[in-house]
Amino acid sequence: MRSSYVPLLRRRRDGVTDYRSRKRAITSQKPLLVVRISNRNVTSQFVKPTVKGDIVLSASHSKELVKLGWHGSAKSTPACYLLGLLAGKKALAAGVKEAVAYNGLVPFIRGSRVAALLKGVVDSGVQVPVGEEAFPDADRLTGKSIADFATKLSEEDKDAYSKSFSALLKGGFRPEAYPAEFEKVKATISGATR
Repeated sequence: MRSSYVPLLRRRRDGVTDYRSRKRAITSQKPLLVVRISNRNVTSQFVKPTVKGDIVLSASHSKELVKLGWHGSAKSTPACYLLGLLAGKKALAAGVKEAVAYNGLVPFIRGSRVAALLKGVVDSGVQVPVGEEAFPDADRLTGKSIADFATKLSEEDKDAYSKSFSALLKGGFRPEAYPAEFEKVKATISGATR
């Protein structure tokens, strides 16, 4: 009697690759927009998949926002939008005009930080197939919702305010300044030619 057990591929067993979604992305014949969010930073890459391995066409990291004058959190929704704007500008300079979002094993969630990054990429001029309803609203993109929450929290409970925003306050940035900081860095990115 023969066993009907078929072993899974190693990268699938290890929980590293979803081959079904990767196959769909690769058969589109377009570059892939890969987004990874860590505990502190965000990375985005435009890659061209090949048999020997993926070729990176352009890459952006949230630490680049600090060089452009960003003082807020490097993984917040406004930072993800700004990084998407920067990534899109770099991709256009590298000759990438359209891409397909590839998130690997992480599910795509409407209104998430990944959606904010995609909104920035689309606003920069790169064609990415995603619906407008998936993007966060303008208040979340600009950081107004964070600023409103910080203002409300500082008036009601100073201890909770200093605890919630301790990393930003330690760096000398007040969360109420998110919208102004967002507009300043967005203007810098829009005017920057890289």
